[in-house]
Amino acid sequence: MSETTVPVHSATTSAGSAGPLTGRARGARVALRAVQVLLALFFGVASALPKLIAHPTAVESFDRIGWGGGAMYTIGALELAGAVALLVPMLQSVAAVALSGLMAGAFVVQLAAFDGQNAATPLILIVPLALIAWTRRAHTADLLRLLRRR
Repeated sequence: MSETTVPVHSATTSAGSAGPLTGRARGARVALRAVQVLLALFFGVASALPKLIAHPTAVESFDRIGWGGGAMYTIGALELAGAVALLVPMLQSVAAVALSGLMAGAFVVQLAAFDGQNAATPLILIVPLALIAWTRRAHTADLLRLLRRR
């Protein structure tokens, strides 16, 4: 095995042992992947894009909390990076944890600056992100092994 390759996981059962997937486990994998794609689309298109193109509503929101354009572009870039990373197998778990951190911050900002107007949204998004982080955690171990070899 070369230094740049990482072992590919074989299909596993829900208990984590090697073996063929049952119909139920396969369905769960497909459903989780669909959730990842939907979250990636949400974070990339609905959340990051308005910040990165300086849509008036995004500009107004960041001006209201006093953070300005720099923070708006930074958060938009982080959301876009997280959205892309949700689709990269080795980065999925790390991306879900990072996006959960952003959502925790968004929750606090919603409470403090916007009187809790949309505070439920970040909390709702944390639930599937936590599920992704947990179920894809083996990929994080693979990433750490790869990084330690360098």
